Amino acid sequence: MKFRVERDALADAVAWTAKSLPSRPSMPVLAGALLRVADSQLHVSGFDYEVSSQVTVDVQADSEGSTLVSGRLLAEITKALPGKPVDVASIGSHLELTCGSARFTLPTMPVEDYPTLPEMPALAGTIDAPAFAAAVAQVAVAACRDDTLPMLTGVRMELESETLTLLATDRYRLTVKELSWSPDAPDVSLTALVPAKTLADTAKTLGSLGGQLTLSLSRGSAGEGMIGFSAGTRRTTSRLLDGEFPPVRRLLPEGHNAQARFSVSALTEVVKRVGLVADRATPVRLSMSVDGLIVEASGSEDARASEAMDCVYTGEPMTIAFNHQYLLDGLSAVGTSTAVFSLTDPKKLAALLPAGEDGEVIPGYWYVIMPVRVGG
Repeated sequence: MKFRVERDALADAVAWTAKSLPSRPSMPVLAGALLRVADSQLHVSGFDYEVSSQVTVDVQADSEGSTLVSGRLLAEITKALPGKPVDVASIGSHLELTCGSARFTLPTMPVEDYPTLPEMPALAGTIDAPAFAAAVAQVAVAACRDDTLPMLTGVRMELESETLTLLATDRYRLTVKELSWSPDAPDVSLTALVPAKTLADTAKTLGSLGGQLTLSLSRGSAGEGMIGFSAGTRRTTSRLLDGEFPPVRRLLPEGHNAQARFSVSALTEVVKRVGLVADRATPVRLSMSVDGLIVEASGSEDARASEAMDCVYTGEPMTIAFNHQYLLDGLSAVGTSTAVFSLTDPKKLAALLPAGEDGEVIPGYWYVIMPVRVGG
């Protein structure tokens, strides 16, 4: 195998593949990036039996073939190379890279020990890639990070007709996002529970390419379901999570007794300032009335902070408390400059909703957060 390739194209391809490689592989070969040259194209692949990734790059090929090298080491090297064409050659049990006056020789691993990459599942439909990436970012923030609850570490995808819904929860908050997509079949009805980290990384990378993102989905027996994403010359697959995702839709508030409309950036800055005195588990309190909004927090050794800000409020005065990091996560995820808190009771779930400049709630996204009970 011998070829020449542009440095940036090689570095981007290897970096994207290496990002999904396991840091503690069950077998040494799973830490490798598979390089295969055929028909003047370089295919860079990675697979750890859970997630696979592959990207294709045009090259000037002198000879075809394949080799397997450490993915993370190759990513570090290609990133550091000077901005010149890179000559790559497989010689015996080593891979040689030459770029300008820089030369690297890397040991290779046996290609025959590397697992076969899975085929892409059946086509499900397409969706605008940047819109999908933004939606995943809004939802994945609420996914659980506790591996003892594996079904909550995923994002549930519901594909019904022309509506794609994303849901995630860690038991303390819930995110739901609805958006339009183009199904391959008009009567499609599919669900999938996708690992949140894999989905977030994939959506962010493929979303930056623009254009359309292709979704593929297959349902097998327990532990065999798979989802695939492809855009441009990149594709990735992931095994789906087992287990039943809880019926969280019933937690979405159906009405409200009070609403507060406010500037997202203003409340974010106030919560950050006031939260400086709060301990990790100490909530911030929001006191709302027609006179405005007061944010308060207290910490150890009688440390206290409070700050007032403007808001447009309807309803009886209410004081409600939240974990300040969960509140900041929601303000970051809402995606608009103006937002609305929809409230029923200080002890019941509150919904943070995006709003337009006219103050009207923009449908399709919910960040539902559980309040913290405090004295007083």
